[in-house]
Amino acid sequence: MTRDRKPEATTPRHGVARAISKLGLGSRTQAARWVAEGRVCVNGKRVADPEFPVRLGLDRVEVAQVGSARAERIIVALNKPRGLVTSTSDEQGRDTVYACLRDSGLPWLAPVGRLDKASEGLLLFSNDPAWAARVTGPGGPDKRYHVQVEGIPDAGVLEALTRGVDIDGQTWRARSATLLRQGEKNAWLEIVLDEGRNRQIRRLLAALGYEVLRLLRVAIGPLELGTLAKGGWRRLEAAEIAALVPE
Repeated sequence: MTRDRKPEATTPRHGVARAISKLGLGSRTQAARWVAEGRVCVNGKRVADPEFPVRLGLDRVEVAQVGSARAERIIVALNKPRGLVTSTSDEQGRDTVYACLRDSGLPWLAPVGRLDKASEGLLLFSNDPAWAARVTGPGGPDKRYHVQVEGIPDAGVLEALTRGVDIDGQTWRARSATLLRQGEKNAWLEIVLDEGRNRQIRRLLAALGYEVLRLLRVAIGPLELGTLAKGGWRRLEAAEIAALVPE
């Protein structure tokens, strides 16, 4: 269905493969393959070039046996296990988070943000790129982590985490850092971030002389990991989606 949301002259154009990805119908790699297979039509005409220009909201994009835009918004929470890469595919042949969704019956969904291979916990997937950008971008919900470190950080270390640490000429900091519990040789911290830099917690703690043994994301805004089994997933309810990034 075509929706005249913007005047034709001012509507941005995207290659059809990218448009399919933005509409949540599949990844750009999948979309390019569908174009090569002759399964993609724009305004009722088959296209053969993955860079064929499309105006989202004006042109009708259809993929045979996949559906037409726009797809129903689907948001999924996954309890990511350690050892999986947050990627659609991996050039080194490592297992990805999509192994957990392989037999789910869900349409293709994109990760909302990332957790590195050694990290675990709450990871969201969505077929709505605009919604995902609001979760991961400035002003999005805080992310809460439980972090096991080697050694016992004192109050000065926790204060340094929130005051800020110079890394590569920039100041990196956590929103909050508290001691949850400690043993003889290691401790668990709760760290809250209000921004999403690559390996932020690991780099902050390394700069202060602490090695991360485990890193678990336990909440994104009001949404908690809860009792979701390792490698398990569930669809979010409408109220949960709205609470994460209010309209």
